[in-house]
Amino acid sequence: MREVIVISSSIVRPENINRSGRREKIHLTPHDLDLLYLYYPQRGLLFHKPDPENRFIPQLMASLSTALEIYFPFAGRLVKVNNQEDDTVSFYIDCDGSGAKFVHAKAESITMNDVFQSHGSVPDFMPQFFPANNVQSRDALVSEPLLALQVTEMKDGVFISFGYNHMVADGSSLWNFFHTWSKICLNGSDSNIQPLVLKDWFCEGIDYPVHIPVLEMETLPRCEPSTKERVFHFSKKKISDLKAKANYEIGTMDVKISSLQAVVAYLWLSIIRHSGLNRDEETQCKVAADMRQRLNPPLKKECFGNVTNLATATTTVGELLDRGLGKTALQICKTVRLKTNESYENIAKNWVRNVKRPKTSVGSRLANNSLIVASSPRFDVYDHDFGWGKPIAARAGPADGTGGMLVMFRGVEEGSIDVHATLNSSLWSDVLVNLLINDMVGQ
Repeated sequence: MREVIVISSSIVRPENINRSGRREKIHLTPHDLDLLYLYYPQRGLLFHKPDPENRFIPQLMASLSTALEIYFPFAGRLVKVNNQEDDTVSFYIDCDGSGAKFVHAKAESITMNDVFQSHGSVPDFMPQFFPANNVQSRDALVSEPLLALQVTEMKDGVFISFGYNHMVADGSSLWNFFHTWSKICLNGSDSNIQPLVLKDWFCEGIDYPVHIPVLEMETLPRCEPSTKERVFHFSKKKISDLKAKANYEIGTMDVKISSLQAVVAYLWLSIIRHSGLNRDEETQCKVAADMRQRLNPPLKKECFGNVTNLATATTTVGELLDRGLGKTALQICKTVRLKTNESYENIAKNWVRNVKRPKTSVGSRLANNSLIVASSPRFDVYDHDFGWGKPIAARAGPADGTGGMLVMFRGVEEGSIDVHATLNSSLWSDVLVNLLINDMVGQ
């Protein structure tokens, strides 16, 4: 394995923890608490290497300190409270300015071309480019910060990555933070940066902090089934063809299939077709839906926090394969549309009423038959310039044993989509993966 050497690991704190608008404590909603055992999502961007005279590491750390003044929840810590009066526990974010982890690493023998392997393969060294491998949200109670970043200097490039606690924020909030950080680094100030808008959604009828019975908080084992990773590229034309085909198959309806829904449906069909599953087995496709504009009243698009919910389309393998692209995309579309203010509130109320151990997808039988679609090509991951140019590629970090994970990125070319897929090796052998490559991105 090519070597990545950690030069330093430090904590970067906001200079001014008393900045106007900072909240001292953030209560967690049932939607947040349900992610206690979730692994930190990790993403990264590949850049050309700056000029040797550019001392960019100190600049990145200084601008990060300023960015954390604005995005102060990321500099906080997760706190557990033992409620002895009713034998429960509760959690909150203490916005104490403890800081984020910043790792500086070097991989002087690795080039940018090494990242772009044939057939979309992900090189073995890539996990070393990320700062929060095998870290779960609950680990922030002991030793892990809520945000970790890593800057890896390569022979001819720089890879900037992050891992974050999903209880605190979702992908939309994280990329907004990343854009703010790069903007401050580029301009040398935060004079044109808007103050942070915190989510103000708290379901009526739920008392905060939420009390969770201690018996439901037993430690779960960490499972690490063998997985394979691939990056699939969908060109603008490929996406246009899929979208046109899907809409043609469903005929004249009020609903129109989007580009993303067509791509997700195509992936679901392709993967299940080659999975070897029985026709009567159940399969699911779970798509992360941004709830900000679906709530009543709607939240501001830029509000900070975890405001996503999984829309789950369920069917059998036989039904999925029989109905084809159009009807599969239509089911995904309708499932996402069912995510409303009422459904979001009902999930929260039911979670509190029937508190169960927060979920984890790792090691579950259902995860072997299902896909989880994370992130979104709507996130403009290529609009980040720290002072030496914009990124040329986006990658996801290790899924930490979670098979069936599809991380969606906007492609470098306008209108294209890149999908960083993690598939369970037990279901997809090398031969089947090659079939998938030909099926999905055949020229």
